[in-house]
Amino acid sequence: MASHTVITPRARARPITIGFVNLGCSKNQVDSEVMLGALARDGFTLTDDPARAEVVIINTCGFIEEAKQESINAIIEHGALKKTGSCRVLIAAGCLAQRYQGELLKALPELDGVVGTGDTGRIAEICRSLLVPGRRRQRVWASPPPYLYDELTPRLRLGKAHSAYVKIAEGCNRHCAFCAIPLMRGKQRSRPIESIIAEAAALAADGVKEINLISQDTINYGVDLGLRHGLVALLRELVTVKGLRWIRPFYLYPQQVTDELIDLYAGEETIPKYIDMPFQHINDALLKRMHRLGDKAHITKLVARLRARIPGLTFRTAFIVGFPGETKAAFSELKRYLTEMEFDRVGVFLYSDEEGTPAADLDKKIERPLMEERRAELLAIQERIALKKSRRLIGQTIEVMVDGVSEETELLLEARHEGQAPEIDGVVYLNEGMADLTRPPQARQDAPLPVPGDFVKVEITDAAAYDLVGRIVG
Repeated sequence: MASHTVITPRARARPITIGFVNLGCSKNQVDSEVMLGALARDGFTLTDDPARAEVVIINTCGFIEEAKQESINAIIEHGALKKTGSCRVLIAAGCLAQRYQGELLKALPELDGVVGTGDTGRIAEICRSLLVPGRRRQRVWASPPPYLYDELTPRLRLGKAHSAYVKIAEGCNRHCAFCAIPLMRGKQRSRPIESIIAEAAALAADGVKEINLISQDTINYGVDLGLRHGLVALLRELVTVKGLRWIRPFYLYPQQVTDELIDLYAGEETIPKYIDMPFQHINDALLKRMHRLGDKAHITKLVARLRARIPGLTFRTAFIVGFPGETKAAFSELKRYLTEMEFDRVGVFLYSDEEGTPAADLDKKIERPLMEERRAELLAIQERIALKKSRRLIGQTIEVMVDGVSEETELLLEARHEGQAPEIDGVVYLNEGMADLTRPPQARQDAPLPVPGDFVKVEITDAAAYDLVGRIVG
């Protein structure tokens, strides 16, 4: 989903106006925030209307085919602004830029520059160089390794003021056959614990209540720094940061799950009882073909272990359908597993051939219509499971964090309980007393409405598969 922002930095002679489009995952969002911070610091004016911008930057995603096509479409769409708007320079940044570099310039003549994941911190300098008439000698910036920001890096955050993403590492050391991330992000490079703690403390001082720890392989955090149990060490420090209510790690690989890590999830109030652990498949032959560690038996025992030791656990996983060699029997096994395990949250992705990955050269490819059919089947199974689980909450009182006025209607507030991660899961709609929202404060009969970042008790009164409805009770 595209995001636009606007800021006017300190006055300078004839500031250059920049339009910025953010695509892709939360890790890409952090990269966008870092680029925005650098541009604001260096005197550029950022506009939320790309048609008014002299420089337009598209921070692209290149993970799977659908994401690549969205990025290409955005480049073409904004390239038209050279004729209809103020655009003088169009830049593609991010994963797609890092992966295809000069090829992207040839395929998309609208582009003036390509900035990969290693040069995020140089975006202001690059913009200025491309604006100099007749001096466009360099058009590709794709230095390895990927740029890794620290606690001192200027960052202009997008999204909710009370919730932030914190990138703890870049790159990945795994060798999953389907994944192009190592081609775009390189080997794993972790930030020092001290840097992350300093950033978290600054965010908390700025009113952030929830930090979401992200990387390509979060459970492997610190291995490159010589830390044996890096994530455990990091979490033990983070839970001491005053002001933080939720510290939520994302993307745990189903290996290296230690008793110490489980104890932290079970015992620390500031770590939500929420595990995000993509399995990709469950058929042993396909897992081996995917170059995934572990097998069905290991995964099943791990889920049982986590559920037994972390009361009230919400479990999110993800699967790929259509991987080369996925037979009807292998898919039926996955369907049965999904039905039996009753995961709380499930993402389903279509396999796509990615150049340079081992899977691209495999035989026994699956046609896209069959992939889409299989995805629909899995999602239908999961929707029934999710609805059953949601309805169990009706009548219960739970604690939620208020996110703000709903995008659906200004007469509702949106909130989330600890089992609902931002952007990827559902929400809790708060409808009790919302009719008073449009009245002047002195005319409201109820207590003041909570503000974003507040934690309140809510009785659940209704439930859909992914969203809940409740009323504030305290």
